Amino acid sequence: MARKKRKVDMPPADLPMTPMIDVVFQLLIYFLVTIHPVDVVTHLDVFRPSPEAKKDKPDTPPKMIRVTIFSDGFSINERPVDLAELDKLLVKLAGIDKTQTILIMATALSPHEKLVQVLDMCAKSGLVNLSVVSMN
Repeated sequence: MARKKRKVDMPPADLPMTPMIDVVFQLLIYFLVTIHPVDVVTHLDVFRPSPEAKKDKPDTPPKMIRVTIFSDGFSINERPVDLAELDKLLVKLAGIDKTQTILIMATALSPHEKLVQVLDMCAKSGLVNLSVVSMN
């Protein structure tokens, strides 16, 4: 005869959550107290200007030279010029300050060839801060 297995009704395992939450909070407090925060800025090789240097320099906006390209010619700061005169003026401006900003504004009708000519003249003059803007 076969024996029947008797099932023993055991209550389901119940995990008490309150002590676990207490342990987690204690670990959190332990790590917050023992951590040594690292100041990232002091470990980077960053050269920040001193506050005195900012006071010495007046807050003047940088000078911007506007070169506008039209379908029939050029203008520099709203003064009409031809290609040769524009080249002379850009060389003269580069002699004064090569870091000044040149804003090149082209209309939708201006040929790309003229834009490339102006960019080449700026590069030949040594002007490096160039911005190209499309006008409607």
